Formats: sequence, C-alpha cells, structure tokens
Amino acid sequence: METIIVIGNGMVGYKFCEKLIAKPDAKKYRILVFGEEIRPAYDRVHLSEYFESGDATSLELSPRSWYEENGIELITNERVISIERERRQIVTENIGNYQYDYLVLATGSSPFVPPIDGVDKKGVFVYRTIEDLDGMLAYASSIKTKGSTPKAAVLGGGLLGLEAGKAVMDMGLEAHIVEFAPKLMPRQLDHRSSNVLRQKLEGMGIKIHLDKATRKIQGNGSITGMDFSDDSALEVDMLVISAGIRPRDELARESGLLLGERGGVLVDNKMRTSDSNILAIGEVALLNGMIYGLVAPGYDMAGVAVDQILGTSDSIMEPQIDMSTKLKLIGVDVASFGEPFMPASKGHSIVFENKTKGLYKRINISHDGKTLLGGILVGDASDYNMLHQIYMNGIALPENVEELILGARGEEKSAMGVLQLPDAAQVCSCENVTKGAICDRLNEGQCKDLKDIIGQTKATTGCGGCKPMVIDLVNESLKAMGQSVKEVICEHFDHSRQDLYHMIKIKKLHTFDEVIQTCGQGNGCEICKPLVASVFASLYNDTANEEYVIQDTNDRFLANIQRNGTYSVVPRIPGGEITPDKLIVIGEVGKKYNLYTKITGGQRIDLFGATLNDLPAIWKELIDAGFESGHAYGKSLRTVKSCVGSTWCRYGMDESVSFAIELEDRYKGLRSPHKIKGGVSGCIRECAEARGKDFGLIAVEGGWNLYIAGNGGATPKHAQLLAEQIDNETVIKYLDRFLMYYIRTAAPLMRTSVWLEKLEGGIEHLKEVVINDSLSIVDELEQEMQALVLAYQCEWKQAIEDESFKKRFKHFVNSEEKDENLVFVPMREQSMPKQWVE
Repeated sequence: METIIVIGNGMVGYKFCEKLIAKPDAKKYRILVFGEEIRPAYDRVHLSEYFESGDATSLELSPRSWYEENGIELITNERVISIERERRQIVTENIGNYQYDYLVLATGSSPFVPPIDGVDKKGVFVYRTIEDLDGMLAYASSIKTKGSTPKAAVLGGGLLGLEAGKAVMDMGLEAHIVEFAPKLMPRQLDHRSSNVLRQKLEGMGIKIHLDKATRKIQGNGSITGMDFSDDSALEVDMLVISAGIRPRDELARESGLLLGERGGVLVDNKMRTSDSNILAIGEVALLNGMIYGLVAPGYDMAGVAVDQILGTSDSIMEPQIDMSTKLKLIGVDVASFGEPFMPASKGHSIVFENKTKGLYKRINISHDGKTLLGGILVGDASDYNMLHQIYMNGIALPENVEELILGARGEEKSAMGVLQLPDAAQVCSCENVTKGAICDRLNEGQCKDLKDIIGQTKATTGCGGCKPMVIDLVNESLKAMGQSVKEVICEHFDHSRQDLYHMIKIKKLHTFDEVIQTCGQGNGCEICKPLVASVFASLYNDTANEEYVIQDTNDRFLANIQRNGTYSVVPRIPGGEITPDKLIVIGEVGKKYNLYTKITGGQRIDLFGATLNDLPAIWKELIDAGFESGHAYGKSLRTVKSCVGSTWCRYGMDESVSFAIELEDRYKGLRSPHKIKGGVSGCIRECAEARGKDFGLIAVEGGWNLYIAGNGGATPKHAQLLAEQIDNETVIKYLDRFLMYYIRTAAPLMRTSVWLEKLEGGIEHLKEVVINDSLSIVDELEQEMQALVLAYQCEWKQAIEDESFKKRFKHFVNSEEKDENLVFVPMREQSMPKQWVE
C-alpha cells in the first residue's frame, strides 16, 4: 500500500482528502494528515462567526470521527520540521519520521506582518486562527475593564482587513480601519465604489483612515497608539494586523524545491513541484506566477492533485483563474468579477450610483456591446450570480444592457432567468458544481430539495456566495417539474416570512433570541435579523429602539445616512399642513445646526447634514415645537400626500387635506415589508398623484375611489381600483384590512405592487378578502390594526428620553468630539458635502 502524506489541515488540505476518498482507488493508499493546530480543519472563510457563537466545533468542516471513518490518520498539534526528499520521508517535531510515496504540501499561508517599529508590543494581533481570536477576545475583555470603550485599529483595508474590522466591532470595541492605499479593497474596487463602501462603513460607526503608512507602534510594553509617516497619530488600545499573506514555503525552501522570486512553491498546471513525488496546493503554491488567496482555486487545485496522484484523469488547472468574489463585509454586499477596472482600449462601462442608499453598480462591456467583461457591485450584490454566469459563459448581452443592473422597466421581462443558463455553467465555483449537475439530480429524482442538493454536490458549502443562485435554480427547476416550492427566509429559519410572522404572533415571542431558539437555528444573519425586527414592529408596534442591534443601519440611528456620513432629519408634517410657528422652528433648527434644507415632493421639509452626535439635540428642539419622527428612514408609512382639496380649490370635490391628515395620523409608524406611501386627491385632476401610491384616494361624486398597490421609483406602477364611491369610514375600514393583509402575507422587502402581482387571483381575490370577507378574517385584521394604532410611540421622543438609547448617537464612544473628517462646501447659500475626488 502506497502512502500519501498531506502537510497542512486547512480548508484546502481537507478538500484534498475529501476528493481523494470519493475516488474508488482511494482504498489502495494509506493517508496521513498533519496539522499544526489542535483541532481538525475548520472554515476560515466564516471565522468571524466565532465571535457570535463562541463555538469552535460549529466551524469544523468535519469532526475527527469523519477522518477515522474514512481511513485517514489525522495527527493534530504536531509540526513537520523537515522534508528529506532523497529518503522520501518527513520529520516531525515530537513523533519522528514518516515515509511517503506522495507528499502534498497544503501548508497555506501566514499573515504578513510589516516590519514596523514596536509591532511586537502587547495588544498587537494577527487575524488568522481561532487561537488568534481567543487571544483578541481575552485582551479586549481586559482593556474594557478600564471604564471607557477602548479603541481597536485594523491595519489593512482589504478583504481580510474588513473581516477583522467586523471582529473588532463584535468585541464591542470602537473600530478603526487603517489602509496604506487611497481606497478600501484596492484590488477589487475602483475609487467610486470604494467611496460608497466607505460611506456605508462609516455609517455603522467604523472610522476609516486612508493613505496612512504606519511608522511606529507607540506604548511602553503595551500598544497605546500608532504613528504615521505624515506625522499624524491615532490613539488605540489594540491593533489587529491584516495586511496580506505570505506562503508557508519554509519546508519547501529548506528541502531544495524550486520557489518563486517572492516566495511560493513553483508548480505546473498539474500541481507538481520540481520533485515528481511532491505536489503543492492552496496558498503555498505559485501557479501562473500568482498566489491565489481564494477558496475556489484552492479546491480546484486539490482536485487536480488527486487526479494526478491516482492517474485516473488528465485534469489540469486553467491558465486563467477566475478571481471573482462576492462577500458580505460587515453587513455590506461587495462583489467584483472579471475585469473590474476597464481601460478605455478594451471597452466601456455602464455605471449606476445612488449615494443616498449606498449603492454602486458598474458593468464593463466590449466596444461592440456584445460581451460582458467584468464589473463591481457595492451595497446590493443580488445581481452578482447572474452577471458572473453571463461573464463566465460568454452569454450574449440583451439589447438594453443597462437592465442587467437596473432591472427591466415597464412591462418587459428580465433579460434572463437561471434556467436559461447552459448546463455547463459552473454555479458553485468552490465545489465545481454545474447547473446540469443540479438539474439532472432533481429531474432524475436523486434529490428532492435544496438540502439534498447540498448534501450530494456540496454546492454552497465553500464561501457561500453561490447560495442565492443555487436556491433559485432548485426552486425554478422544481416549479418547472410541477412541484410546489417553499420559500424560506435564510439558512437560520426554515420558514417563509408569512410563516414566521404567525409563529411569533401565536407564541407571543418578543426578542430575537426567543425567536431563533424557538423557530430557528444558529445565531442569525443580516437577512433574518432586520426581518424579525420588522415583524415585531408589525405585530406589536415595537420601535426601532427596541433591540436596535438587529435593525438595519437607518433604523438603528432613526435617520437616513447620507453619502458623506451625515444624516437627514425629516419631521412628520401630516398632509403637508404646517403652521407659521412650526415653519419658523424648522428654519431656526436648520440655521442653528447648519443643515441643508429642502422641500420634498412628499410634502415634507428635509434637513440634511446632521452629524450623529447632534441628532438627539435636533430632535428635542423639534419635539418641543410639536413635531415627531417622520419615519423617513424606515420600512413604514412615509407620507400621505394631499392637494388643497375643497378647502381652497374651485375644482375640489372633497376635503382632501383633513382626510390625508387623519390617515397619516392613523398609520404613522406602521412597519411593513416595504415602505408605503399614500395620497389623497380632492378631484380627478389628481394633484396628489394618488394613483402612484401604495394607497390612494380620489374624490368623486358620491365619495372616494380607493386605489391600492401603486408606486413610483425605478419601476413605476399604477395603483388598481379596489372600491368606488365609498365614505370616509369605509375607506379606513378597507385600508385597515388591505394593509394588515399585506403585512401578514408579503415577502421581505416586497412592494405592494409586486405583492399584488404575485397574489394568486390578483385584485379580484383581494376584493373578495377585503370587501366580501371571503376568508372570514376582516375582524381580526381590523383589530390588529387598531392595536397598532393605539401602541404608536414617537421613536425620536423615546430616544432622547432614555439615556441608554442616547449612547449610540456619538461619533466616538468615549468622547463628545465631532468627526473632523466631515467636510462641507457652500452651494446656493447653503452647505453640501464636499465631492469625492475620483
């Protein structure tokens, strides 16, 4: 029996073993695996989840029993100190010598620690292993006993650095990111997308320091700060270094294997080193002149190495390795694929940017408009998987190529669905799973659902970036086979939003921990946490101040974050009606706090440019004058727009202003799956644009015509007529029923227009439910709405009256100082944020 020794039990070393034992000839070999760490291989991609769970075993790729069951000898906590190539043996630190026929180097990489003066001080860490994280947690606990919230810096603004930034936040420290380059993620993002990412991170309270070369670590024994080459400094209590990786090639170097000029074991496209009996895979291998720091190429290398040793296949590594990435960094979607930076000589770019929402989408296409060459997505990467497939498979672009990032307009359908991909399309790059492999298993009955697909193909178990596409592919395939499909929220809840809504209601659950312990599993994510918060609000009218840590950013701070890291203040002005005294107060507040002031199309006065620490003071002055939160930041009722109606207009059929105020006062603060707006027009001239709203009223002879499920935005929809010539009391009754039915049954972030389109039976079914009580639920719906109306609280008032809530409205946790990075410039006698430099 020949012996295969694997040095390194990381993700790639484990994948080699997994791929090897799946082969029929594997039983002919004795397999030994050596790992320096004390535990079996674990998932480093999701290392930051350790801070939430504290459970190292939950990250294990497989338990020790898996190795035993598959005949693999796993030796952990043992370091290999030399390779004796002429004898084909390795020498370990404590046990001794082991002979091999084939040796696989999967030693991975180590963090690059720059040669900075003082880098060896106490409180300086690298971010690589669970032991590193344990050390960081222990040190964070010790420095937090000093009273004020300590500061922690992360050296490096790349992928690993931002993950480390999340770790620092999870430890309850004030987070700072220090990056040498003039932008974040310099290898993946252009300047504009990097600025959008910076805005999003700063809105979460992370301080970003760019163009900073660290010269010295301050402190006497323990770190107290960082000195930079521009003579500036930053006081910090802890430092996490995440400035890149270096291949662990010391064993190969000492044994005389050929290396690259800057390190890494030289390999060919079959992963063979300069010694025919030794192969190298993962981050230690120098392939095509590069070290690949992603999971997917490492897994491909593992498969090629297995085939090379067994001699059963002639698989090779491709000369061009796909370096596309999709990650959720600190809760923010970030993705890049193909060629993210497009020189004019190769093609041109189509860019969509919405700074108020923190969105940036860029696709790069060939000069003839036929080929997708690459792109960047920040803030919303839901289009990534399809864009990546179009790029990878050379799929022809639609005529209106901008729809790939903007979505279809009017009544047109999307350019492409997941079932239209070729069977050879690689849906999961980490596990090399194709669309055909998934569809065939479903069509042939080998798999019945997503769980079966994951179990048989391992799709989604690597980086996880392909999960949305795999879910879509499974669901669409099952639907095409005539089977019903259950929509689930995320991996932590095997339920739809509608199911979870009713479970929380019936079980009377009031905290996220209660919900996940009773109805879910794990620790939750950026998808399910805000969803559960929304359900709490829809059921109990809980404000966003309750469990604010599970809210989206805007809800957490009760204000919309703007592109320069400041916030907007939008007080409620029901029906657009406001007294001169209240107008004067708004003017005084705007002047006092130097806010940019604008009258909106929703009959509100917006005040832009408020700093985080000024928000409570601004709110107090407005509340004292009789204002309250306008909920311009939430998935809730925004406005009920009105014309002047019969009070002033000679065409007015009814008193639209009074009714608009009554409706806005009734539904203010109402949380729902998506934001909702209303309109009340006093006649058919429609000055309030009621038919472009989620609910709208138009005065006619005999009462009001009630329209529902319209919207403006990127995909405008006309509202549909629900009832004609009804009085005020009936309008409220029907609206209560309609809104509560929508809240009960809609999917997360689904607008009323989309909800109605997907509702079986459409508007006719809705009429039966709302007007004719076909489901016998209208009494419940009305009672639930009335309970929410009675439970209303102004979130601004709540925040300024509770000291525990006020703590989060500071730029710096342990200081009252303002953020000096906020720069404004004059514009038409007001102030606006200084434009970013490209």
